Amino acid sequence: MITVVGMGAAPGAAPAGEVAAGAELVVGGRRHLDAVRLPEGARTVVLGALAPALDTVAEYVARGRPVTVLASGDPGFFGIVRALAERFGPERLDVRAGVSSVAAAFARVGLPWDDAVVASAHGRDLRTAVHVCRAHPKVAVLTGPGAGPAELGAALRDDGRVFVVASALGSAEERVERVTPAEAAERDWGTAVSVVLCLDGARALGPVRALAGARPGPAGWALAEDAFAHRDSMITKFEVRALALARLGPRPGDLVWDVGAGSGSVAVECARLGAAVTAVERTPDGVGRVRANAAAHGVDVRVVHGAAPAVLAGLGEVPDAVFVGGGGRELPAIVAECARRARRCVVVAVAALDRVPAAREALLGAGLDCDGVLLQSSRLAPLPGDVTRLAATNPVFLLWGVRPHGRTEGVAP
Repeated sequence: MITVVGMGAAPGAAPAGEVAAGAELVVGGRRHLDAVRLPEGARTVVLGALAPALDTVAEYVARGRPVTVLASGDPGFFGIVRALAERFGPERLDVRAGVSSVAAAFARVGLPWDDAVVASAHGRDLRTAVHVCRAHPKVAVLTGPGAGPAELGAALRDDGRVFVVASALGSAEERVERVTPAEAAERDWGTAVSVVLCLDGARALGPVRALAGARPGPAGWALAEDAFAHRDSMITKFEVRALALARLGPRPGDLVWDVGAGSGSVAVECARLGAAVTAVERTPDGVGRVRANAAAHGVDVRVVHGAAPAVLAGLGEVPDAVFVGGGGRELPAIVAECARRARRCVVVAVAALDRVPAAREALLGAGLDCDGVLLQSSRLAPLPGDVTRLAATNPVFLLWGVRPHGRTEGVAP
């Protein structure tokens, strides 16, 4: 058996020294190895690169010799249990879980965390954690080199969140500090940070739910137009919105732009599906409507006031997907700029037939694979005498450009 011991996240964690007694190989981080009494004559491996350590474990397992692995907190939660189970099989593991750093951090600030979203930035792209923090009111981010409180704070300066930075949990040097993202961005936090809680103070205590983690997705989407405040029927109709959402594929960890947002119906629906969203709108009254619609549906949408394509240059972010719902004569330039920036796809709604070729050419010119449809729908409408007719809606062209899989060389910030 390989005994895996979680330690260090809370006072009174597993007595790792006792569990390790009798082991002929003890593997762990330097601070974990220094914190326990090692068995006499045992070989130690300081965790750095994982593959060589697993190879050494395999040598001892092959000879039937006892191995102990020391880890932080709960090693089954974004921890080494996954790698060990993949290499040696879960039946060989005896896991003694400690308190996870996430659970310990929330305990320190007196908050429940069954409704928190947990993102790991340790050895992963920080952008996913940033977008989750923007879209959800209660997030725990597991940090790593180059992806700590300072980097997270720099990305979230303007998003109205508060950070709780928990360092060296369970040790004599433990610190738990509340700071703004801007304050976090200006500090050198060292290497002892365990986890950062990113909180919307007004919504940190969410409602009681039956499911843990992020709030469940909406029961439905492509909402009726009357679910949004809009001006003179200037809103993406629900039939068009349904297919646009299917092509955009918004999900937690994504960033979606809604350019020419109007009422913000597409932006709000993407946010309801868990994505972080930036809505770009050129009119002041449109900006107000987007904000009001986002608030009415209980989602976070960052609203940027300005005219595309010029305003897009000031967005220091790379979107996963972009919806373009306006543009007029500037449409080809807007689509070209969005296609240059998008990681995955751009979806364009066009009412005027004359503008379809230029929009399509802009998608193709950016190296995206392009497709599209003309959407024509007729809705049931009542007539006198308790009978029903079909009322046609205005036809709309929906184009979408998809970046070929694995080809991101054209993506630019």
